[in-house]
Amino acid sequence: MLASPRQQFLGDYAKIRAAEGRGSEDSNYYRALPFSDLTGRNTAQWRIRARTFEYFTHQILPLLPSRVLDLGAGNCWLSYRLAEMGHLPVAVDIFADRRDGLGAARHYPVNFPVIESGFDNLPLPSGQFDLAVYNSSIHYSSDYVRTLSEARRCLRPGGRVVILDSPVYKRREHGEAMRAERQAAFERQHGFRSEALGSIDFFDLQMLQDLERDLSLSWEIHSPWYGWRWHLRPLRAKLKRQRPPSRFWILVGTFQ
Repeated sequence: MLASPRQQFLGDYAKIRAAEGRGSEDSNYYRALPFSDLTGRNTAQWRIRARTFEYFTHQILPLLPSRVLDLGAGNCWLSYRLAEMGHLPVAVDIFADRRDGLGAARHYPVNFPVIESGFDNLPLPSGQFDLAVYNSSIHYSSDYVRTLSEARRCLRPGGRVVILDSPVYKRREHGEAMRAERQAAFERQHGFRSEALGSIDFFDLQMLQDLERDLSLSWEIHSPWYGWRWHLRPLRAKLKRQRPPSRFWILVGTFQ
Protein backbone atom coordinates (compact mmCIF):
# COMPACT_ATOMS: atom_id res chain seq x y z
CA MET A 1 0.00 0.00 0.00
CA LEU A 2 1.39 3.36 -1.04
CA ALA A 3 2.06 5.91 1.69
CA SER A 4 0.16 9.20 1.64
CA PRO A 5 2.18 12.35 0.87
CA ARG A 6 2.02 13.27 4.56
CA GLN A 7 3.24 9.84 5.68
CA GLN A 8 6.00 9.95 3.07
CA PHE A 9 7.09 13.39 4.23
CA LEU A 10 7.13 12.39 7.89
CA GLY A 11 9.18 9.31 7.15
CA ASP A 12 11.66 11.27 5.05
CA TYR A 13 11.82 14.09 7.59
CA ALA A 14 12.51 11.70 10.47
CA LYS A 15 15.41 10.11 8.57
CA ILE A 16 16.95 13.47 7.68
CA ARG A 17 16.63 14.91 11.16
CA ALA A 18 18.09 11.80 12.77
CA ALA A 19 21.04 11.90 10.34
CA GLU A 20 21.60 15.54 11.27
CA GLY A 21 21.88 14.60 14.94
CA ARG A 22 18.72 16.31 16.14
CA GLY A 23 17.36 15.66 19.58
CA SER A 24 18.68 14.11 22.76
CA GLU A 25 17.62 12.05 25.78
CA ASP A 26 18.94 14.85 28.03
CA SER A 27 16.38 17.43 29.12
CA ASN A 28 19.18 19.97 29.48
CA TYR A 29 19.64 19.88 25.69
CA TYR A 30 16.12 21.19 25.08
CA ARG A 31 16.17 23.69 27.91
CA ALA A 32 19.38 25.26 26.54
CA LEU A 33 17.88 25.99 23.12
CA PRO A 34 18.20 28.19 21.16
CA PHE A 35 21.21 29.67 22.91
CA SER A 36 23.32 26.52 23.03
CA ASP A 37 23.38 23.19 21.20
CA LEU A 38 24.72 20.83 23.84
CA THR A 39 25.24 18.07 21.25
CA GLY A 40 27.58 20.29 19.20
CA ARG A 41 26.06 18.87 16.01
CA ASN A 42 24.22 21.96 14.70
CA THR A 43 25.87 24.84 16.52
CA ALA A 44 25.97 27.26 13.59
CA GLN A 45 22.25 26.87 12.88
CA TRP A 46 21.30 27.39 16.51
CA ARG A 47 23.47 30.50 16.65
CA ILE A 48 21.29 32.00 13.90
CA ARG A 49 18.10 30.85 15.64
CA ALA A 50 19.23 32.47 18.90
CA ARG A 51 19.84 35.84 17.23
CA THR A 52 16.45 35.64 15.51
CA PHE A 53 14.77 34.82 18.82
CA GLU A 54 16.46 37.71 20.62
CA TYR A 55 15.38 40.16 17.94
CA PHE A 56 11.84 38.76 17.95
CA THR A 57 11.45 39.01 21.70
CA HIS A 58 12.96 42.50 21.97
CA GLN A 59 11.49 44.15 18.88
CA ILE A 60 8.26 42.35 17.96
CA LEU A 61 6.78 40.30 20.81
CA PRO A 62 4.26 42.26 22.89
CA LEU A 63 5.23 43.04 26.47
CA LEU A 64 1.82 42.04 27.79
CA PRO A 65 0.96 38.33 28.04
CA SER A 66 -0.23 37.18 24.64
CA ARG A 67 -1.83 34.09 23.15
CA VAL A 68 0.66 32.78 20.58
CA LEU A 69 0.27 30.06 17.97
CA ASP A 70 3.67 28.39 17.57
CA LEU A 71 3.24 26.90 14.08
CA GLY A 72 5.81 24.31 13.12
CA ALA A 73 6.87 24.12 16.75
CA GLY A 74 9.24 21.17 16.27
CA ASN A 75 10.64 20.21 19.68
CA CYS A 76 8.70 23.12 21.24
CA TRP A 77 11.69 25.21 22.33
CA LEU A 78 9.96 28.46 21.29
CA SER A 79 6.78 27.59 23.18
CA TYR A 80 8.89 26.82 26.24
CA ARG A 81 10.66 30.18 26.06
CA LEU A 82 7.39 32.05 25.54
CA ALA A 83 5.72 30.27 28.45
CA GLU A 84 8.70 31.16 30.66
CA MET A 85 8.11 34.80 29.75
CA GLY A 86 4.46 34.65 30.78
CA HIS A 87 2.88 34.25 27.35
CA LEU A 88 0.30 31.59 26.47
CA PRO A 89 1.67 29.48 23.59
CA VAL A 90 0.03 26.61 21.76
CA ALA A 91 2.56 24.38 19.97
CA VAL A 92 1.41 22.96 16.63
CA ASP A 93 3.31 20.54 14.39
CA ILE A 94 2.65 17.47 12.24
CA PHE A 95 5.75 15.78 13.68
CA ALA A 96 5.05 14.14 17.03
CA ASP A 97 8.45 12.47 17.49
CA ARG A 98 9.65 12.22 21.10
CA ARG A 99 13.15 13.49 20.31
CA ASP A 100 12.59 16.11 17.62
CA GLY A 101 8.84 16.77 17.57
CA LEU A 102 5.97 17.56 19.90
CA GLY A 103 6.85 14.61 22.13
CA ALA A 104 9.91 16.53 23.31
CA ALA A 105 7.60 18.88 25.26
CA ARG A 106 7.96 16.42 28.16
CA HIS A 107 11.47 17.79 28.78
CA TYR A 108 10.32 21.28 29.78
CA PRO A 109 9.47 22.37 33.34
CA VAL A 110 6.39 24.33 32.17
CA ASN A 111 3.24 23.02 30.54
CA PHE A 112 1.55 24.30 27.39
CA PRO A 113 -0.89 22.74 24.90
CA VAL A 114 0.54 20.71 22.01
CA ILE A 115 -1.53 19.88 18.93
CA GLU A 116 -0.58 17.49 16.15
CA SER A 117 -1.83 19.18 12.99
CA GLY A 118 -0.86 20.56 9.61
CA PHE A 119 -0.99 24.27 8.87
CA ASP A 120 -4.04 24.40 6.63
CA ASN A 121 -6.80 22.91 8.81
CA LEU A 122 -6.03 23.92 12.37
CA PRO A 123 -8.36 22.31 14.96
CA LEU A 124 -8.68 25.63 16.78
CA PRO A 125 -11.44 28.21 17.26
CA SER A 126 -11.45 31.41 15.26
CA GLY A 127 -10.29 34.78 16.54
CA GLN A 128 -8.43 33.59 19.65
CA PHE A 129 -4.75 34.44 19.12
CA ASP A 130 -2.66 37.60 19.18
CA LEU A 131 0.24 36.19 17.16
CA ALA A 132 0.68 33.31 14.74
CA VAL A 133 4.39 32.53 14.54
CA TYR A 134 5.88 30.27 11.88
CA ASN A 135 9.12 29.18 13.49
CA SER A 136 11.42 28.20 10.59
CA SER A 137 8.47 26.32 9.16
CA ILE A 138 6.17 28.09 6.70
CA HIS A 139 8.45 27.21 3.78
CA TYR A 140 7.13 23.63 4.14
CA SER A 141 3.74 24.90 2.95
CA SER A 142 2.62 24.03 -0.56
CA ASP A 143 0.17 26.95 -0.75
CA TYR A 144 1.01 30.15 1.12
CA VAL A 145 -2.40 31.72 0.47
CA ARG A 146 -4.22 28.78 2.02
CA THR A 147 -1.77 28.50 4.92
CA LEU A 148 -1.86 32.19 5.80
CA SER A 149 -5.64 32.34 5.38
CA GLU A 150 -5.97 29.68 8.08
CA ALA A 151 -3.66 31.67 10.35
CA ARG A 152 -5.80 34.77 9.74
CA ARG A 153 -8.90 32.82 10.81
CA CYS A 154 -7.30 32.01 14.15
CA LEU A 155 -6.15 35.57 14.86
CA ARG A 156 -8.17 38.14 16.73
CA PRO A 157 -8.75 41.51 15.00
CA GLY A 158 -5.41 43.30 14.99
CA GLY A 159 -3.46 40.05 15.43
CA ARG A 160 -0.28 39.55 13.45
CA VAL A 161 1.49 36.75 11.65
CA VAL A 162 5.27 36.46 12.15
CA ILE A 163 7.62 34.46 9.94
CA LEU A 164 10.97 33.51 11.45
CA ASP A 165 13.98 31.90 9.75
CA SER A 166 12.49 31.10 6.35
CA PRO A 167 14.64 31.88 3.29
CA VAL A 168 13.81 34.93 1.17
CA TYR A 169 15.32 35.65 -2.24
CA LYS A 170 15.14 38.69 -4.44
CA ARG A 171 14.24 36.64 -7.50
CA ARG A 172 12.26 33.41 -7.84
CA GLU A 173 14.88 31.66 -9.96
CA HIS A 174 17.40 31.96 -7.12
CA GLY A 175 15.00 30.20 -4.73
CA GLU A 176 14.26 27.53 -7.31
CA ALA A 177 18.00 26.96 -7.77
CA MET A 178 18.37 26.54 -4.00
CA ARG A 179 15.52 24.03 -3.93
CA ALA A 180 17.05 22.00 -6.75
CA GLU A 181 20.45 22.01 -5.04
CA ARG A 182 18.93 20.90 -1.75
CA GLN A 183 16.90 18.10 -3.30
CA ALA A 184 19.98 16.83 -5.13
CA ALA A 185 21.93 16.90 -1.86
CA PHE A 186 19.19 14.94 -0.08
CA GLU A 187 19.26 12.34 -2.82
CA ARG A 188 23.04 11.96 -2.57
CA GLN A 189 23.06 11.77 1.22
CA HIS A 190 19.83 9.95 2.02
CA GLY A 191 18.70 8.28 -1.20
CA PHE A 192 15.53 10.37 -1.67
CA ARG A 193 14.61 13.93 -2.60
CA SER A 194 12.17 14.79 0.24
CA GLU A 195 9.55 16.49 -1.91
CA ALA A 196 6.44 14.52 -0.95
CA LEU A 197 4.44 17.56 0.20
CA GLY A 198 5.39 19.83 -2.70
CA SER A 199 6.78 22.41 -0.30
CA ILE A 200 7.49 25.85 -1.77
CA ASP A 201 10.70 26.10 0.32
CA PHE A 202 11.28 29.87 0.02
CA PHE A 203 9.86 33.34 -0.54
CA ASP A 204 10.83 35.85 -3.18
CA LEU A 205 9.94 39.52 -3.44
CA GLN A 206 7.21 38.94 -6.02
CA MET A 207 5.61 36.28 -3.82
CA LEU A 208 5.48 38.74 -0.92
CA GLN A 209 3.84 41.37 -3.13
CA ASP A 210 1.33 38.81 -4.44
CA LEU A 211 0.42 37.77 -0.89
CA GLU A 212 -0.14 41.39 0.08
CA ARG A 213 -2.58 41.74 -2.81
CA ASP A 214 -4.34 38.38 -2.47
CA LEU A 215 -4.77 38.46 1.32
CA SER A 216 -5.10 42.22 1.98
CA LEU A 217 -1.93 41.88 3.99
CA SER A 218 0.83 44.37 4.73
CA TRP A 219 4.37 43.24 5.53
CA GLU A 220 6.93 44.76 7.83
CA ILE A 221 10.44 43.53 7.05
CA HIS A 222 12.97 43.25 9.87
CA SER A 223 16.66 42.48 9.31
CA PRO A 224 18.41 41.11 12.40
CA TRP A 225 22.19 41.37 12.55
CA TYR A 226 23.76 37.93 12.23
CA GLY A 227 27.37 39.04 12.19
CA TRP A 228 29.89 40.02 9.54
CA ARG A 229 30.35 36.52 8.17
CA TRP A 230 26.65 36.30 7.39
CA HIS A 231 26.55 39.87 6.12
CA LEU A 232 29.31 39.18 3.59
CA ARG A 233 27.68 36.05 2.14
CA PRO A 234 26.32 37.87 -0.96
CA LEU A 235 29.77 39.27 -1.77
CA ARG A 236 31.44 35.87 -1.40
CA ALA A 237 28.79 34.29 -3.62
CA LYS A 238 29.27 36.96 -6.27
CA LEU A 239 33.04 36.51 -6.28
CA LYS A 240 32.59 32.74 -6.67
CA ARG A 241 29.91 33.25 -9.36
CA GLN A 242 27.34 31.40 -7.30
CA ARG A 243 23.65 32.16 -6.94
CA PRO A 244 22.84 34.85 -4.35
CA PRO A 245 22.23 33.41 -0.87
CA SER A 246 18.94 33.76 0.95
CA ARG A 247 18.07 36.51 3.38
CA PHE A 248 16.66 35.55 6.75
CA TRP A 249 14.34 38.49 7.22
CA ILE A 250 11.72 38.46 9.92
CA LEU A 251 8.38 39.11 8.19
CA VAL A 252 5.54 40.58 10.25
CA GLY A 253 2.18 40.58 8.50
CA THR A 254 -0.93 42.53 9.45
CA PHE A 255 -4.24 41.70 7.78
CA GLN A 256 -6.45 44.60 6.73
